[in-house]
Amino acid sequence: MSDTLLAIDQGTTSTRAILFNRDGQALHSAQQEFRQIFPRNGWVEHAPEDIWQSTVSVCRSVLEKAGMEASEIRAIGITNQRETTLVWDKQTGEPVYNAIVWQDRRTADFCHQLRDAGNAAWVAEKTGLLLDPYFSGTKVRWILDNVDGARERAERGELAFGTVDSFLLWRLTGGAEHATDATNASRTLLFNIHTQNWDSALLDMLDVPASMMPTVKDCAADYGNTDPSLFGAAIPIRGIAGDQHAALFGQACYQPGMVKSTYGTGCFMVMNTGKKPLLSRNKLLTTVGYRLNGEVTYALEGSIFMAGATMQWLRDGLKLIDKASDSTALAEQVGPDQAVYLVPAFTGLGAPYWDPDARGAVVGLTRDSGIAEVVTAGLQSVAYQTRDLVDAMRADGAKELEGLRVDGGMAVNDWTMQFLADILGTRVDRPTVTETTALGAAFLAGLASGLYTSLDDIAAYWQCDRRFDAQMPATDRDRLYAGWQRAVKGVRQVSHDG
Repeated sequence: MSDTLLAIDQGTTSTRAILFNRDGQALHSAQQEFRQIFPRNGWVEHAPEDIWQSTVSVCRSVLEKAGMEASEIRAIGITNQRETTLVWDKQTGEPVYNAIVWQDRRTADFCHQLRDAGNAAWVAEKTGLLLDPYFSGTKVRWILDNVDGARERAERGELAFGTVDSFLLWRLTGGAEHATDATNASRTLLFNIHTQNWDSALLDMLDVPASMMPTVKDCAADYGNTDPSLFGAAIPIRGIAGDQHAALFGQACYQPGMVKSTYGTGCFMVMNTGKKPLLSRNKLLTTVGYRLNGEVTYALEGSIFMAGATMQWLRDGLKLIDKASDSTALAEQVGPDQAVYLVPAFTGLGAPYWDPDARGAVVGLTRDSGIAEVVTAGLQSVAYQTRDLVDAMRADGAKELEGLRVDGGMAVNDWTMQFLADILGTRVDRPTVTETTALGAAFLAGLASGLYTSLDDIAAYWQCDRRFDAQMPATDRDRLYAGWQRAVKGVRQVSHDG
């Protein structure tokens, strides 16, 4: 059998396909951006056909680049933007509405109602999650209640619900598989992370028919085969994990206490907490890290909504830079010790605040402030928000951070990674392969298809490209971070008073 694995990485702004060899080296890749749809303030949608067509396109493109036939691919692993919600017809595969994206805040009022009704504690106990618009469950309910005829069709058993992985799996297998994995299931507000089943009380609370739900499988499992008409031959699908869980897996964070942070559209920090879930008291999320052979490894997660998306806004919205990489030269010109703070609460604040009503601001401007200072503040906001998460994990009694493994698009920015190490006061390790989300999906597919024999086997392929050690004096670090905390406090106060 071939040793080549195909990873489908279906992200928030683009879809990628990457071919990996057994050593975890990327051989060829293809990427395609797709439309972002903003129907109203705080609403974010994707056209399901854009997601599907971009996926098929990049898979075909990468096979063509490699000069490979589909029959030469050992297995496919899928990783995806999590929480993004789709509902489609079980017979035709036609979606009844656009995909509602994880960033979408339209169900904020309903979440407030659920919290006010006293549901937060028991929901957190079952799911490890907060009652927030971020998660899939309230999005499904919104579709059923707002699309003509959807609820009636769902109650007749005609509609299927799925996160992006589940929708792609359905399409890739020609409707043969309606399944998801335990990590994606754990982000829906409908899944009990202790029993590892869809929970009837949660389904009732959100008024979602059980007939809509996909089968939940291990992350490395038999997910069927692709329809031969798509790529010329059937390819086994053997791995699925939500993007942040796939990155944890790709970073080989297999021991409790190991932490990775992915800097893509948002920033997501995940700590392996082992076989027992650690319930957060500081608004972090308890989640399934990965599930193999029916055994769950749990994780603690902090989610930040705006990381790379902040730089995208500075580039496309304010047009302060032509390309994201221009930010480095400006930051080097300004230096890390500056008093301008950009709080990127464009769609609210994620962990540890979970404040959907907060809005963004630039704080600390003087007559001397210019483009360079604002752009530098954008880069620094990523590190400050990461420090928020680390402090929350520490307060929850998690193991002390020995180092942080980073990946994603912003991880290639040396200036930002050094500032991150300085603000955290810890070592930051960037691996040789920074596309660890896709790599994790490939590793899972390789594990289920017998290419790898164990986690130790996979861990041997992780390599550090560059280590960033903290160099900033503790007094400077704490002073700069205190300024960030004041800026966040001010932003939240203004947003709520307004």
